[in-house]
Amino acid sequence: MMGKLSSLAALDTNRAVTALKYLYFRLRGKRIIAHTHAMVRGVSNIVTDGTLYIGTDYVGFVHPRHRTFLNIRGSLVVRAPFTIGRGCTIDIGPNARCELGSGYITADTRFVIMHGLKIGTGVAISWGCLIIDEDFHHLHWDGKTERPHPIEIGDHVWIGSNVTILKGVRLANNVVVASNAVVIRSCEEENVLLAGNPAVIIKRNVTWQ
Repeated sequence: MMGKLSSLAALDTNRAVTALKYLYFRLRGKRIIAHTHAMVRGVSNIVTDGTLYIGTDYVGFVHPRHRTFLNIRGSLVVRAPFTIGRGCTIDIGPNARCELGSGYITADTRFVIMHGLKIGTGVAISWGCLIIDEDFHHLHWDGKTERPHPIEIGDHVWIGSNVTILKGVRLANNVVVASNAVVIRSCEEENVLLAGNPAVIIKRNVTWQ
């Protein structure tokens, strides 16, 4: 009985902390609901036209105390309700802009954005993904063509678990990216399934819900 009471007390404490965080964000004009173990740096750099949920959705394989960390040195614009799952890390560089439509990230995914990222509406991003728009070290060879850095993900895109998306990639609407794919080139064709390293189209006329 004592163990159950202790668990209930801990739950009430977590709810109280979450409520206090909510009030703090509201006082700063932000529509943000954050879990107890979520940390947000650069709150003033976040614009919330829609509600941003941070670490509030629990996934069974993620420890309840996993931290969700947002480091917003540039700007983060939330256009519609969007959920960032527990254990995610999002780092937006000083000169970068990240724009989120509607959708969710499951858990343990990393965004490293030094230039720009735009995500459309109805987007689902699974666990363990990496979306990064900067190499940080530069390789040179004869005939090298520089690619633009910002990443754009269209509407109703499903990104499977452990996917990596690199700089300059644009994904059209209704694209599905299979687990463990490494996407280094843009896909302008809609309703396709990408898979492999590097990712290529393996099926067409694909739909998902």
